[in-house]
Amino acid sequence: MCKTGTMVTVGNLLGARTLGLRAVHIDRADTDIRWVATSELRDPAPFLEGGEILLTTGMETRQWHAEWDDYVRRLADAAVAAVGLGIGLTHAKMPTELAAACRRHRVNLFEVPRQTTFVAVSRHVAQLLQEQESATAREAFKTQGRLIAAATKADPPAAVIAALAQAVDGAACLMAPDGRVISGPLGPRRADFPLEEIAADVRRMQSYGLRSAAGQSRPALSVSVHPIGLRGKPSTYLATMGSAQQSDGQRQAVTTAVAVLGLVDEQTRSRAISRRQVRTRVIELLVENDSRTAQLVMEVDSLAPALPARVRFLRASGSAADIDDGLAAMERRRALAAGYADELCAAVKPEQAQAAADELVAAGLQVGIGDAIALHDAANGYRTAGLALTQTTPAAMLVTWDRVVDHGPLALIDPQRAAAFAESWLRGLDSEQRETLRCFLRHHGSRLKVAEELGLHRNTVRNRLDAIEAMLPGRLDDPQTRVSAWIALQSLNE
Repeated sequence: MCKTGTMVTVGNLLGARTLGLRAVHIDRADTDIRWVATSELRDPAPFLEGGEILLTTGMETRQWHAEWDDYVRRLADAAVAAVGLGIGLTHAKMPTELAAACRRHRVNLFEVPRQTTFVAVSRHVAQLLQEQESATAREAFKTQGRLIAAATKADPPAAVIAALAQAVDGAACLMAPDGRVISGPLGPRRADFPLEEIAADVRRMQSYGLRSAAGQSRPALSVSVHPIGLRGKPSTYLATMGSAQQSDGQRQAVTTAVAVLGLVDEQTRSRAISRRQVRTRVIELLVENDSRTAQLVMEVDSLAPALPARVRFLRASGSAADIDDGLAAMERRRALAAGYADELCAAVKPEQAQAAADELVAAGLQVGIGDAIALHDAANGYRTAGLALTQTTPAAMLVTWDRVVDHGPLALIDPQRAAAFAESWLRGLDSEQRETLRCFLRHHGSRLKVAEELGLHRNTVRNRLDAIEAMLPGRLDDPQTRVSAWIALQSLNE
């Protein structure tokens, strides 16, 4: 009887004492048997599919000597599992030339005694195959039960891949789309797991979606990679390593694991959608400066971080796919983040803002970091993050409010609009008058200091300023006029 989960082999057949088969040359006792064929043809090879036990009495071979070599060679090419020669009819004993040819071509050979019918051999193989099929089905059913039960554990993905690794007698690993290990490798052969190569396969598979799969064949090993998920982009990838010749039950185990992990992923996604909805509401409340209600809503999400006393807001813009990747990155950091007003919005501790923003930039988003503020003043932090975001460009994807403050109010004005304003507001002033006006503003309206810096008489300075003032929309003593003049001069493309 063959072992559960393995194929029926030549060794299993020869081990049947009731048949009395005698091994003559057994090159590989572990050769799988697919079926039994009986033939008295001089060349039965064209009628074989491979893996058969060929039974013959050698009716057409009574006078053969050298002819046995071509006969066996053709059978070797047809990949027979073994040749069984019936003794006592055409041949009284095993022909030495046949045995020699089987040794040369590495074909299994055994004797079938006169009292053993070919039907008995065929019936026994059929019984072994049926037992093997039933055993495989029972083992597959048990494996499916273990995989389904694993999905109810505290950490379903880890439990499922652990059960799968045992089922394939190898190793299994769960990976993120970027090749990062989520769980594993687990299993009796985890030390042989080609982690870096499989991570590269996973990264290549990202663009192919849920319909992709990859495989590698190595001496005595096979590796398969399957995307996990029921819809949208794959959330994870299952990589499995087992023996080069896996049984049907082992292949079914992989298929079952992919299906179970897909259901687990769907449940996880549903919970993630609910958590994101809660966190979106929290962000809305913070923007409305209702931190007390925001704290209460956060208690609905047991996985959410506690709201800190001081926060920095991060506002990020980009494609929907990049925002989704950014949210996943923030969730891995256990940061409060949500999609809000077509942006990604996050509220983090001030000391965590830079690292979180760097991850969002890595996800392809442009990011503005707001001022560090008390939680009850969250609306101001959200607003300053938005102003910082407006200053980002594809070349400068991250801007902080601190930098905006350092650069003054001009950092908040679009350069093209500022230049247009400057040209219009200073129209009519020549370069000498503009330099005089700039010096006047620099010295806070002190005509004496302007005269000293430019080396002019005070009356000359007064006359110049009167002429300048006549061409401006307001008086130079007016603070609004001075502010407009300063902005215009700073915005000139000179």
